[in-house]
Amino acid sequence: MRQLPPLSLYIHVPWCIRKCPYCDFNSHTASRELPEADYVAALLSDLDSEREQVYGRVIQTIFIGGGTPSLLSAQAYEQLFEGLQQRLAFATDIEITLEANPGTFEADRFAAYRTLGINRLSMGIQSFNDLHLQKLGRIHDSAQAKAAITAARTAGFDNLNLDLMHGLPGQSLADALEDINTALSFNPPHLSWYQLTIEPNTEFYKRPPALPEDETLWDIQDAGQQRLAAAGFAHYEISAFAQPGKQARHNLNYWQFGDYLGIGAGAHGKVSKRDNNGQIHATRRWKTRQPSDYLNPDKAFLAGSNDIASTEMGLECLMNALRLRAGITVERFEQRTGQTLASVAEPIAKAKAMGLLEVGEDIRATERGQQYLNELLGLFL
Repeated sequence: MRQLPPLSLYIHVPWCIRKCPYCDFNSHTASRELPEADYVAALLSDLDSEREQVYGRVIQTIFIGGGTPSLLSAQAYEQLFEGLQQRLAFATDIEITLEANPGTFEADRFAAYRTLGINRLSMGIQSFNDLHLQKLGRIHDSAQAKAAITAARTAGFDNLNLDLMHGLPGQSLADALEDINTALSFNPPHLSWYQLTIEPNTEFYKRPPALPEDETLWDIQDAGQQRLAAAGFAHYEISAFAQPGKQARHNLNYWQFGDYLGIGAGAHGKVSKRDNNGQIHATRRWKTRQPSDYLNPDKAFLAGSNDIASTEMGLECLMNALRLRAGITVERFEQRTGQTLASVAEPIAKAKAMGLLEVGEDIRATERGQQYLNELLGLFL
């Protein structure tokens, strides 16, 4: 009988102090006082409506994203985790990640988060250059970013991710490398380093800034990857770099087509089940986006759901897994999707013919495929 994939939990906190002009996430400007107690109660009620789908399964990882989750107090998270542990079974080695904004940090709050069992912090630094931070609309400066990292370390967060962006308005190759070098000076075990993209429904889309030329972008990407490799970081996903054994387990579960419950305003989830014949079926579910609707007891948490067609399972799996440098093993592909490679034979043949994909015990992008990942993934749409 096929095994169900690992199960994670995603929790969305939708508020920010100010929405950044490049952000297309479900985030909303916070009022002076957040409805913390009401939101925690809503999260737990939302979970109650989802729990039957995963009865008896163990949560391997939790990720609290946003928005700015570090806006919520330690007391709010204490109430939340008490409720979660009453409803779910946690793995003994569970990874619990919280996203934090350097502009909202308080040393005592970080220490309290760590005491509660949050054991991984993901900090949205974006840049250590004050001019670039201003252009990005960030509420922190370089000094605050460095102070927040130091405070996280002091609080006991040895599993720490720093988010950096490159290809910023007015950024040079030297600027980008200076950001990386500053980040490396704090010896983080994990770095997310990704290029700024202009997304629809953002301020930057309405009023696009002047970005570096393509040649400069290629130079930044190449030099940055070389610098991170020299520092001992494995480039394991398109925009993720980790020291040995420090990959983001929660994100790996996404990319390897694992399961995850999603609770909170705008959260998404994907859960698999076995039918009576042992075949795997998966359903995606998403929640209402507006915090006011999510907190309204007269409105449903669930905004929609759809079953993933069996013919689409293989395509969806590879759309995620090919972001990983290691790809996915054929065995895991078949286990997670209930399909054989024959279900994706046509796009695989095209990708192999174009030199973008190689298939053996693993299905992975070639070096050329990694360089032209969008084109490769487009073959599976």
